[in-house]
Amino acid sequence: MCDIELFLGLTIGIVIAVIASFIFYKRGFEARKKQAEAIIGSAEQEAQRIVGEALKQGENKKRETLLEAKEEIHKTRIEIDRDIKERRNEFLRQERRLVQKEESLDKKVEALEQKEEALNKKTKELELMQERTEELVRKQTEELERISGLTVEDAKEYLLRNVENEVKHESAALIKEIEMSTKQEADRRAKDILATAIQKCAADHVSEATVSVVPLPNDEMKGRIIGREGRNIRTLETLTGIDLIIDDTPEAVILSGFDPIRREVARLTLEKLILDGRIHPARIEEMVEKSKKEVDNTIREAGDNAAFETGVHGLHPELIRLLGKLKFRTSYGQNVLNHSIEVSYLAGVMAAELGVDIPLAKRAGLLHDIGKAIDHEVEGSHVTIGADIVKKYKEGADVINAILSHHGDVEATNIISVLVQAADSISAARPGARRETLESYIKRLEKLEEIANSFEGVDKCFAIQAGREIRIMVKPEIVNDADMVLKAREITKKIEDELEYPGQIKVTMLRETRTIEYAK
Repeated sequence: MCDIELFLGLTIGIVIAVIASFIFYKRGFEARKKQAEAIIGSAEQEAQRIVGEALKQGENKKRETLLEAKEEIHKTRIEIDRDIKERRNEFLRQERRLVQKEESLDKKVEALEQKEEALNKKTKELELMQERTEELVRKQTEELERISGLTVEDAKEYLLRNVENEVKHESAALIKEIEMSTKQEADRRAKDILATAIQKCAADHVSEATVSVVPLPNDEMKGRIIGREGRNIRTLETLTGIDLIIDDTPEAVILSGFDPIRREVARLTLEKLILDGRIHPARIEEMVEKSKKEVDNTIREAGDNAAFETGVHGLHPELIRLLGKLKFRTSYGQNVLNHSIEVSYLAGVMAAELGVDIPLAKRAGLLHDIGKAIDHEVEGSHVTIGADIVKKYKEGADVINAILSHHGDVEATNIISVLVQAADSISAARPGARRETLESYIKRLEKLEEIANSFEGVDKCFAIQAGREIRIMVKPEIVNDADMVLKAREITKKIEDELEYPGQIKVTMLRETRTIEYAK
């Protein structure tokens, strides 16, 4: 009984607890539900407020956009109206201009019609006058034939014969005048071109030597160069082919040899040996090889520099090497490479003045003496040797002819050859360009005076201006003024035939008659 009561009591307690819990949970749920409803209500209100503001802003933006669009439409309409107005005005102006032109054309057409009527009238009048004139000419011709006894054909032939003779005479006189004028203009133009070329070419005067002098630090070095029993000097002379002259000249050794390149090798070798201080046959051989390589490099650089300075491109490497060898070659004391560069400049300047091929003129001028690089190794003149060389390396016919004709051995066939010949003469004849030995110089002056004295009527003659001019005084009782021109030409011809000289020689003849009386 007690257990049942206890069980019932526990059951009732549990039921009561469950009911109490359910009641408590329901109240909490309702409270949270109310709180959530309150939050949702405030959120809905906020959302409605935001939507309302957004609608207000949208309406405002819409109104602003509509206002801006209306203003833009208004501006566009104003611009279109202004453009239409301007086009309308332009159209009106064009229309007025066309109307004016039409009126002007109408007036011109009317004037042309009037002129045409006048011309038709004049034409009819001229036709009548022509008929009358032809009738008069026919009558006059018949009258002339009757009076002269000649037909029309005979009269024409007579007139044509007279006119032909007159035309021939006038043509001969005109041709002579043109020839004289052309010759004078050609002489003046040639002088201008030569003067311009000479002025634009500033070249150094010659100061080349035929021997090389090597300075020594002291005279004791001479013994070391000679060596024991002369073995050092013999080795050096054998390897270089150059004679060493060791004399009483203080602190100097003279190198003498025919080949300037070998002489340069010997000079460099000796300078290296003096600087090194070790002088013996083995060292000499080593230095000779080094010097040969240096000279070869110098030759190539000289050739490249010459081609670069003159602006001559596309030369075969062997031609450039031969040009470099000209650096060590002289002619009458004039360095041949410098002379070739100068001739190239002069030919180019004259070609520019004449309007011919400047690069070709420079090329021919630079190569005109190329044969002198090997003329001591190959038989023949430097002219033929040079022509053979450039033929071998595919140079043009103009360059070949310029080389062959620059001394007058072959006739020049183109203007480039003539320019090279003139440039060569200018370069060789300018003051200080070439140097002769005193003995040959004196012989040339004596020969010049001898040629002048060989002619009859010459009283005295003097070679002046270093042999570039000879003044001849003639006997007035033997040579008259008319004979002087012929005599001067004969003397000039004989000088050209018998004497070799650089440049040109001026022949001046003087004839003077004096009458002396004394008042007592």
